[in-house]
Amino acid sequence: MTSTDSPLDFRSDTVTRPDEKMRRAMASAEVGDNVIDVDPTVKALEDRAAEMLGMPAALFTPSGTMANLIALSVHLQRGDRFLAPKGAHVLVNELGSAAWLAGGMPDPLEHDAGPGRPKPATLAAAIGARGGPYYTLRTTLLCLENTHNASGGAVIPPHEHAQLLATARQAGLRVHLDGARIWHAATALGLPPAALTVGVDTVSACFSKGLGAPVGSVIAGTASFIERARRMRQMLGGGIRQGGIIAAAALVALGRVGDLAEDHEKARKLAAGLADLGWDVNTPETNIVLARVADVSVTLESLRALGILAVPLGGRVRFIAHRDLSMADIEEALRRIKAGGHP
Repeated sequence: MTSTDSPLDFRSDTVTRPDEKMRRAMASAEVGDNVIDVDPTVKALEDRAAEMLGMPAALFTPSGTMANLIALSVHLQRGDRFLAPKGAHVLVNELGSAAWLAGGMPDPLEHDAGPGRPKPATLAAAIGARGGPYYTLRTTLLCLENTHNASGGAVIPPHEHAQLLATARQAGLRVHLDGARIWHAATALGLPPAALTVGVDTVSACFSKGLGAPVGSVIAGTASFIERARRMRQMLGGGIRQGGIIAAAALVALGRVGDLAEDHEKARKLAAGLADLGWDVNTPETNIVLARVADVSVTLESLRALGILAVPLGGRVRFIAHRDLSMADIEEALRRIKAGGHP
């Protein structure tokens, strides 16, 4: 990398920085004490997010991990077993909080219907027969993830979502959807986000992954669920006082869901260019490109020397396209990789 080259950051779509419009919205936000009573900007964000997600109510949280933990803490009793696709964020990226704090017993499901998703028959077999001796595990919750991060931003199509929901419901399970990147799934399918939440009890969604907000997520469900969730958020230290300052950025972000199609196109261009250079990459459904390489650590270090930042994921190199990378940046990254003789 020469002194005139700037780093190209593909580590995540969370590295984006708020632009001037977002910063102005934050600076001028109407605020209140959101713990004592109501912050009007937070309330506006919660109402809009609930509507977009097709849920009766929503609650703003500082992070997606907290949103998921709140959902699991409300849904599970200590020792309850819950199921989630292998590699799901709630299983591998939340530091065991589902077991440690929510008290659940996690059990992964194989991806035999496609990346990030099990077949309904696999789910049914994992649930098993209802009843049994008192000392057997009770399976009470299914956690889905759309898009599935570790599977390269893979999307669960609505008909498969419906089949999994029906299987879970038949067995008496509740369903939580980790929709951190549900905006990406909806954009890829050309559907409103609410079309991907049909039948779930709760859904989380993130404002800082792809949409450009500096921080924040939401958990959505029934009004009675949100009442319990608000207490749990306070227990976890998530009661932000004048939260409208950051909620204002998230409101701006929600107006940019349509922009995600450009990020998907950037990812496709990057994947195609890497494939032309001999890389073994997935065909991205959304904005995540995964590359199989001989040595992940060596490859990451070589990329860093070229001014390209990426991260390891499941034995592969992960690149994420986002709004702070232009199409010209994608072309520049491919130019650097080609000049560097990689892979």
